[in-house]
Amino acid sequence: MMPRVGHILVIDDEDNLRHMLSAMLSRQGYRIDTAADGRQGLQLASQTVYDFILCDIRMPELDGKGFLERFLAEGGATPVIMMSAYGTVDTAVECMKLGAYDFISKPFKKDEIVMVLRKAEERERLKAENSRLRQEADTSDSFCGIVSRAPAMLDVFSQIRRVAGLKTTVLILGESGTGKELVARALHGAGARCHKPFVAVNCAAIPETLLESELFGHVRGAFTDASADKAGLFEQADNGTLLLDEIGEMPLSLQVKLLRVLQEEEIRRLGSSASRKVNVRVVSATSRNLEEDVRTGRFREDLYFRLNVFTITLPPLRERIEDIPRLARHVIARHTPGGENVLPVLAPEALRSLMSYDWPGNVRELENVIERSLIMADGGVITGECLPPSIASAGAAVSGVKSDDDLSIKKAEEAIERELIARALARTGGNRTHAARILEISHRSLLYKLKEYGIE
Repeated sequence: MMPRVGHILVIDDEDNLRHMLSAMLSRQGYRIDTAADGRQGLQLASQTVYDFILCDIRMPELDGKGFLERFLAEGGATPVIMMSAYGTVDTAVECMKLGAYDFISKPFKKDEIVMVLRKAEERERLKAENSRLRQEADTSDSFCGIVSRAPAMLDVFSQIRRVAGLKTTVLILGESGTGKELVARALHGAGARCHKPFVAVNCAAIPETLLESELFGHVRGAFTDASADKAGLFEQADNGTLLLDEIGEMPLSLQVKLLRVLQEEEIRRLGSSASRKVNVRVVSATSRNLEEDVRTGRFREDLYFRLNVFTITLPPLRERIEDIPRLARHVIARHTPGGENVLPVLAPEALRSLMSYDWPGNVRELENVIERSLIMADGGVITGECLPPSIASAGAAVSGVKSDDDLSIKKAEEAIERELIARALARTGGNRTHAARILEISHRSLLYKLKEYGIE
């Protein structure tokens, strides 16, 4: 597939400049149309959808500001980059207020205009990707790469949307393997910092003696092996997002330094006396009970309150078992070359076992199990024999589907759902409200399913 070629309209009354821009940008791979004034530019823009428009400000007939006003009033959506000569910068700023995308001052070097276009292309690509991710969240089984349609996770998606565009510190809580880093990446990708760095560090994986240098950097000679200045992760994440994973494992000696960074928004490299300002959105994650750690003195209370401005709690996989079929299919698709038409299928007894297992390792464990089962599968079908014995045996208690002749996932899901509802009602002595709570569905949904399955 050939790369897409950008199409640009150049509007300028100077023949030499139009010719120079046409030749230079053509060599960069762009297709170029030109117009000698704003009126001709409007005519061309009404006939062709351009990727970008380069428009001079001072022109006869219809100047650049007039072109911009008319173009936007007629519903034009193409980004317009104004070209301003000496003495027209104020007008260029006015154009920016009206809706111009950017401006560049004349005379400019040939590399400058290419750089402006490349930056504009990247911004437009990121805007389109952001829009696609938001649309995906509303129309598919995933949100920013997180696969789920379980009510508890839909609530998580809503929380991500609410806080993604803010600089607010976020604390992500959840058992190991629930996808805390994915949520952090979703917070970054759905917000205004999406085109800036996302940096993640596991506080439990780095020795205490090295963690301070990793986070804040060091100067040459700060310690024995410091042969050169080094920027820390806070500096690397400047204007972007820093994920402090397993924040509960951070030693107390560093917690006070982290608190200072969050309060002052500046860091000091190890061995340096100078501070540096940083603009970093901090997201932290842990599987520990930080409230208990605060009570026992293992975690600083002031740091906990600073990190815990907004909390997102991820449910374990055992509380969103309705996601297991779609998660399994997602993993199968990701690890199977050749497209949708050759994807292996889960036999009913295998799916029954997956949905009956407790999943202490959560989604990470499920992914590992599915990847292993793909290696063991023959004939395009993942059977119970392909699963680890501990998981294969978990399906014995749920007997909704017994025949291997019917490989319909939909029927298997219905049978398992019917069985789990019956078991929940039996456990609660017929109390539907309590059963709905155990099943992690609303009372209304339970009543609907009881009627659908004819359960008394």
